[in-house]
Amino acid sequence: MSLHGSYDPNNLFAKMLRGEIPCAKVSEDDVALAFMDIFPQSRGHTLVVPKGVTARNFLDLPREKIGPYLERVQRVAIAVEKALKPDGVQIMQFNGAPAGQTVFHLHFHVIPRYEGVQLAGHGHGNKADAAELESLAKAIAAAL
Repeated sequence: MSLHGSYDPNNLFAKMLRGEIPCAKVSEDDVALAFMDIFPQSRGHTLVVPKGVTARNFLDLPREKIGPYLERVQRVAIAVEKALKPDGVQIMQFNGAPAGQTVFHLHFHVIPRYEGVQLAGHGHGNKADAAELESLAKAIAAAL
């Protein structure tokens, strides 16, 4: 998909936001939902999606929503660091398929980085064990 286009209300994350598809939830409030990536690039890879918007990417997000949403992204990143003690934390966001975006609902990736451990490729990782994702989600949630 190109950078611009119409929002698909049946995208994977929209379905998660409506509760139609389960996820390993880290946190949820009126601004954002944070959950574990089922194809993690690293142990603890967490996604943060905004609620109440039809933003395909960051360029579509209404300005008044940016601050509250990015506060949630930061809050999750801090909790990931506190809970998992990685050596670094990578925060990424893609806009359009040529930039690497695969789900066309705005989302940020919070990816713990561990010294000497390479990342799985974006969209190329192996599907994670559901029980492990739930355990990681609980640990990160406890650190919020």
